Amino acid sequence: MAYDLIIRNGSVVDGNGTPRILADVAVQNGKIVAIGKVEGAAAQTIDAAGKIVCPGFVDPHTHYDAQITWDQLLSSSSEHGVTTVMMGNCGVGIAPCRPEARKLLTEDLVTVEGIDHEVLTEGIRWDWETFPQFMDAAARRGSAINLAFMVPLAPLRTYVIGTEANERAATKDETQSIADLLRDAMNAGAWGFSTTASRQHIGHGAKPLSARLASRDELTAYCGVLKDVKRGVIEMALTKRYSNLDDDEEAFLKFMLDASERPVTWLSLHNLAEKPNAIAEILDRVTPLIKRGARPQILTRPLLYDMNLRRPFMFTEMNAAKEVFDASFEMQMAIYADPKFRQAFKEELKLGRKWAGLAQNIIVVSVENPALKQLEGKTIGDIAAARKQDPNDVFFDIAVEDQLQVKYVVPRANTDKAALAAALRDPRTIIGLSDAGAHLDMLCESGYTTYLLGHWVREQKALSLEHAVQRITSEPADFFGLKDRGRLHAGAAADIVVFDEHTINSPLRPTPVKDLPAGGMRLYAKAEGISHVLVNGQLLFENGKHTGTIPGKVLRSA
Repeated sequence: MAYDLIIRNGSVVDGNGTPRILADVAVQNGKIVAIGKVEGAAAQTIDAAGKIVCPGFVDPHTHYDAQITWDQLLSSSSEHGVTTVMMGNCGVGIAPCRPEARKLLTEDLVTVEGIDHEVLTEGIRWDWETFPQFMDAAARRGSAINLAFMVPLAPLRTYVIGTEANERAATKDETQSIADLLRDAMNAGAWGFSTTASRQHIGHGAKPLSARLASRDELTAYCGVLKDVKRGVIEMALTKRYSNLDDDEEAFLKFMLDASERPVTWLSLHNLAEKPNAIAEILDRVTPLIKRGARPQILTRPLLYDMNLRRPFMFTEMNAAKEVFDASFEMQMAIYADPKFRQAFKEELKLGRKWAGLAQNIIVVSVENPALKQLEGKTIGDIAAARKQDPNDVFFDIAVEDQLQVKYVVPRANTDKAALAAALRDPRTIIGLSDAGAHLDMLCESGYTTYLLGHWVREQKALSLEHAVQRITSEPADFFGLKDRGRLHAGAAADIVVFDEHTINSPLRPTPVKDLPAGGMRLYAKAEGISHVLVNGQLLFENGKHTGTIPGKVLRSA
């Protein structure tokens, strides 16, 4: 028999967590048709001797909603072996959208997901209005990898309520209209809906993101849609503080499970060095909810943000900083230098906001002002000690002295290696919080898969390779109901990654590149050790180079 493609002599790790086997993998018409000793010829053969052959990775948390309109390749995710992405998370997105609301939804993305306004204005192709049309437009444009869509609640509410959506709850009639739109999206193949309760999520006009204003009556109606169709997942940004799940947050999680009778995944479960047992304690406390389908999402490495004060995403929950958003450069300079602003900022830190205690550990990465060059590589704490000043004042002083050009790196969480390793092994968590497509000049976590396999498996031996592959393939696929993805077996879609277990990795620090629309900058992480990526049976990457194919599909729930 002649096949389209055969991968020969590889160590097959099938995604089930079972030990690897030496086998060939035959592909025909985009599907795996045989695993074992495969006889016969093929139009294309890959020699995988000495390498691992495993399912394509499934990223459960991306924000590629805008990027799919200008970037078919979805870099960097695709080169790291991610073959399916779940989009539309955290209640923010760009569909559905009336033409007159495009500016509002764009500004939501600028503030919530930290994407430059100029990049979005030039890059987004508005060739849809409804959510089903959004999915159809993605299918027409084509993608290198598979796209699965969650329905974000903020644009749904904006579509029905208009400019008041981030000011009030919906009326009974408006709630019904929003629920009807959600049902239409589910009927078109969406995989559920997303929302947020996070104080950090503010939208246009520095007001709460529209999804945060949804009442319990509203949410009951939207959960009821998933309950009626008996499919779909809910994703929500939930926690106010790292290493915490407050009582009201736990109650909200239970409410969403009760109302929908569907799985719920929430953000996020980071660890802090000063609370080493927090993750385990939270998981133990909510185990009854986890047994009902709740799962927190986690990162695979320390959470480090690149930050400048022109777009201060991490101040979104600070009331004292609200006037900074959407302000001109001149106005921002004046605000940051104002002693009244600084005093109000410090007073608010006493309330335990996420920014509290961070300033002294922030690192000055780069500055433009020659007079400040000696500060590069130093922490704000060290500089403050030398200047005999408060670290928060020094943080703002340097920004003003450098005309807001200074780039800081902010260590946020996941600094306790032992606690993070334990969370990566724990089946009660979902690995994959890449945020790919968002915060483009602040972080790049799209290489979380290769980092897991390189750092945690090979270097730290925190979990076996077979277990690690299972955690980033079949586990997220099963949670979302992606029936033919995440495993290698006859009849499954031929989403396949071939890699060298001795060299696979992703750099801890990404590289700045300037390749976005309008000349925008993003952070890029180069994959190491992956020789081949196949999507739907077609070779997408070979030895780190794109083959030119665009084989991805829009995956639709059924």
